Amino acid sequence: MSDLAVCTGPKKPSMGFFERFLTLWVVLCILAGIVLGQAVSPVFQALGAATVAHVNLPIAMLIWLMIVPMLLKIDPSALGEVRQHWRGIATTVSVNWLVKPFSMALLGMLFIGHLFRPLLPANQIDAYIAGLILLAAAPCTAMVFVWSNLVDGEPHFTLSQVALNDTIMIVAFAPIVALLLGLSSITVPWNTLVLSVALYIVVPVIAAQLWRRTVIRRGGQAALARTLRALNPISLSALLLTLVLLFGLQGPEIMGHPIVIVLLAIPIVIQVYFNAGLAYWLNRQLAVPWCIAGPSALIGASNFFELAVATAIALFGFQSGAALSTVVGVLVEVPVMLSVVQIVRRTRTWYEHGQPAA
Repeated sequence: MSDLAVCTGPKKPSMGFFERFLTLWVVLCILAGIVLGQAVSPVFQALGAATVAHVNLPIAMLIWLMIVPMLLKIDPSALGEVRQHWRGIATTVSVNWLVKPFSMALLGMLFIGHLFRPLLPANQIDAYIAGLILLAAAPCTAMVFVWSNLVDGEPHFTLSQVALNDTIMIVAFAPIVALLLGLSSITVPWNTLVLSVALYIVVPVIAAQLWRRTVIRRGGQAALARTLRALNPISLSALLLTLVLLFGLQGPEIMGHPIVIVLLAIPIVIQVYFNAGLAYWLNRQLAVPWCIAGPSALIGASNFFELAVATAIALFGFQSGAALSTVVGVLVEVPVMLSVVQIVRRTRTWYEHGQPAA
């Protein structure tokens, strides 16, 4: 396939009103959670205590409502297109799985474990670092379709890359998290970690694919598109309700240490720009077309924050610093990724000028 053919594929729908202002909704839900957590504290405590085998049932339900519609978009047959975009795929996989988790662990230990330690609650330092690691250990699944569209990315590349990442995540997420938490001297509850991977990756992937096949068999791609449109508000609403619940339980900690949010955001922002820049530069060195390099950089930088939030809660609990770290990741994800989109678009001339021949 020629570079011209690669870069003139069909475009996906642009970002909707709800997604465009996701940061605003996140902020409003954070404020609502803090206020409600103080006003009706017994209700939030009861919801936080509703657990079975270390799994919180209200959160588990909300996480499924978040994740399954996103996984419904994944077409496993897209894995067959990996060979056509092997240079972009290789770059993104390398950044996602060999660089990003380890760079975040390093940034977490540097900023949270050392530079910011005097400004943070001493009993939550390890948990904050653990949350950052969980945030970086799983590449984004859903929002990358939006980012790819905004940089005129090649949609088949994006689809095949996401499908491959989800396949890798099933087997790689738990070992990478366990390794990095061990290096950070954080005890890993293996039974809870394995249960989290099963509940929030393996089972949702299977359920989503069975559902996808059923919908397509009965009504084709048009029926699938209608289903996705109907589910998208439910998925984002579940994310926002999760934030209300999390911040309702985290409220006292946040009110006592408001600077924590800002300090946790710093290594997350640095990590996004570093990994996006690395993937973008590597693609240029490998003579990858710009319409593949753009989504490659964005996939290499963004995080599957839904999974990170769920795993942090399962491993460390609602009121842990780990849960707070992953929620801060949600807060900064949209504005930071939109800025990366603008950088990629504005540097197209630089990217294509003097690019090595393929």
